[in-house]
Amino acid sequence: MDFGRLITAMVTPFDANGQIDWQTTARLIDYLIDEQQSASIVVCGTTGESPTLSDDEKLELFRFAVKHTAGRAKIIAGTGSNNTAHSVHLTKEAEACGVDGALIVAPYYNRPSQEGLYQHFKAVAEATALPIVLYNVEGRTGVNISTATTLRLAQIDNIVATKDCASTDQLTQIIAGAPEGFVVYSGDDSMTLPSLAVGAYGIVSVASHIVGAEMKQLIDAYLSGDVQEAARINGKLFPVFKGLFYCPHPVPNPVAVKYALGLKGIPVGGVRLPLDPVTEPEAAFIRDLIQ
Repeated sequence: MDFGRLITAMVTPFDANGQIDWQTTARLIDYLIDEQQSASIVVCGTTGESPTLSDDEKLELFRFAVKHTAGRAKIIAGTGSNNTAHSVHLTKEAEACGVDGALIVAPYYNRPSQEGLYQHFKAVAEATALPIVLYNVEGRTGVNISTATTLRLAQIDNIVATKDCASTDQLTQIIAGAPEGFVVYSGDDSMTLPSLAVGAYGIVSVASHIVGAEMKQLIDAYLSGDVQEAARINGKLFPVFKGLFYCPHPVPNPVAVKYALGLKGIPVGGVRLPLDPVTEPEAAFIRDLIQ
């Protein structure tokens, strides 16, 4: 399964009552595919506010995305949690919805050992025929999936990739030791170009909601050997990569990108508690950033 070079971790549009806005969800999917050139879309990842979505909402989103996309892009279901049995259950349910793959985040808060991490991902992979993408984001989960554990998991047939927010040192080691067919995605927009330089396959992005077409140009320029052009685009986009998470102080994802999408004419609504909307100073910063 090739999920492409540019994957967007999609926000979940809400209406004024905090319920899923299906009309805007359809519009957002079209926009990400047609205008921002996403090859695949993660639905109900943490950028989609998965911790505040019910299982019924997630399954409805999976079915809706598969039907509306109609093969124009791959749909990757965010089905991971810090409960292995629940992750297994939701992944099996997502498979029945017709998704193309599953993104499984490292268990958060309970901080398992490396053996616990291995057994968690192994249990999910063995319960489904879906291609599995690991998701390593220590800053959010409190635990790093080590190089050794990642490479051990890469030996499982349907674990095909990792979205990794670790250092380029760790990415380099994973790429050097990975079996054929296992690919590495950066999970940090600002690390797109450095990650490509050490052999990463692509990016699972938040900024691609806003500058996806330009990010695709960056990737294509690098892959064609025009490193200077890739570096130029990277420099131009870097303020957006950083600004969507620091406005100009840390703002939890997806608060800023949801506001930014509204500025782009895609009104995806607010966020669910415990997240809160942008303040006026943050909004002013994002307006300047997008303009």
